Amino acid sequence: MPRALLVLAWLLAALVPAAAQRNEAAAWAAVRGPSSGPPQIVGGTGLGCLGGAVALPTEGPGWQAVRVSRNRHWGHPSLIAFLRDFAGRARAQGFQALWIGDMSQPRGGPMPWGHASHQVGLDADIWLDLSTKPELPAAARESIPEISLVLPDETGVDRRIWRPLHAALIRLAAESPGVDRVLVNHAIKRELCRTDRGAAWLQRVRPWRGHDSHMHVRLRCPPGQPECRGLPPPPPGDGCDASLEWWLTPEARHPQPRPPGPAPRLPAACAGVLSAR
Repeated sequence: MPRALLVLAWLLAALVPAAAQRNEAAAWAAVRGPSSGPPQIVGGTGLGCLGGAVALPTEGPGWQAVRVSRNRHWGHPSLIAFLRDFAGRARAQGFQALWIGDMSQPRGGPMPWGHASHQVGLDADIWLDLSTKPELPAAARESIPEISLVLPDETGVDRRIWRPLHAALIRLAAESPGVDRVLVNHAIKRELCRTDRGAAWLQRVRPWRGHDSHMHVRLRCPPGQPECRGLPPPPPGDGCDASLEWWLTPEARHPQPRPPGPAPRLPAACAGVLSAR
């Protein structure tokens, strides 16, 4: 087969699964409310769904939800309880009200854009904005800009913005009961290693792309959810090793697209969650 035809065949093979994934994600995003019944986590955070989800109120003591028009402030009751408790503890320690970003869709599942995870109601983005926040109506929180704490080349944090209080808030999350891991930009992780190397809580703070203006808090599978699939535990140690420097390599900065092939399938039980009343 001529090379041009081989390239065309490869592109078509890559595009067909991608189109199917977009259509599937659109179907999950189109559902505006949760399914009835008790909470049910099916699958894992990167490939799963959520029945009986609960909505986080748009504001409460110590928090305000942002960009609520996305309809992504849903979660398992354990996540709602965690956020209420975490906001209260942060407030008691003198932090300003927290802005809570994306959680999950009303029935979990894949999102059309923005996240590959957040699918089972155990993930929440908590903005690392420590400024004094006025009490704004939900509609006024739709266009609040996110402020990066990281230099443009991602070699370190922006010293004009970064404060020890950022580290304190991340630590508060990482040491919270039920937290599996906290994802931050690798430059933020390096800064935490510079100031707190050897701390036990750093094991749960993991570097990941993006996450330069917020931390992504992920909970462990709660009790009574046998179909929930958790992630392997983080590697031992504080993570302040050569693996952290990998994020500055060309391989990390320019990741290769996933090779063509069939897309991973959601667990079979998710079809019932999507179609449930």
